[in-house]
Amino acid sequence: MSSTGNQGAGAKAAKAAVSELESMLSESPSSDRVCLKLAHILHVRRNEVALLRLEKGSLRFIFPPELRSAGVLPLTGSAVAARTAATRTPLLSNAFMRVKHVSLFEAVKLGVEVEDQSQEQMPIQKIISVPVATPGGNVIGVVQVSRKGLDSSLAGADFTGEDLKQLEQGAEILARMPFMQEGAEI
Repeated sequence: MSSTGNQGAGAKAAKAAVSELESMLSESPSSDRVCLKLAHILHVRRNEVALLRLEKGSLRFIFPPELRSAGVLPLTGSAVAARTAATRTPLLSNAFMRVKHVSLFEAVKLGVEVEDQSQEQMPIQKIISVPVATPGGNVIGVVQVSRKGLDSSLAGADFTGEDLKQLEQGAEILARMPFMQEGAEI
């Protein structure tokens, strides 16, 4: 098969995976269930997905649940999620340790599966960050997917433009989820 054929197959698989997310809309799923599906689609661990919702000018974590009470990120701050929301610009970085970022949240112990305990509290090495916006263009949150590890080579494969495209398509669906509305129960 030619490389063009492989890309076509990859695009079809990506579309099928994102359509799984879309089919969840009618079920009014929890943010936890949707983020676990997103982790599956992008081949990352549960603790490598973060979803934040805009509330009163700040971003609040709604996934992972362990970060819900960890405070908020002001949109005027230097956090990558805040910059993503404020600039409405996606970010793909496979050299994230070199990017100035707030690492406070990386220190929070997340509930990880037994087989993932080695990944507990590892630093983020690679990240894709995408604004979650309404069809009218109003940013209502940010979704981030990362790869963690002791160093970049141990964190897994680099994120690709196709991964970013999948996350952007996922963000369009996330924007329509009931839990993304300000004031909604998480």
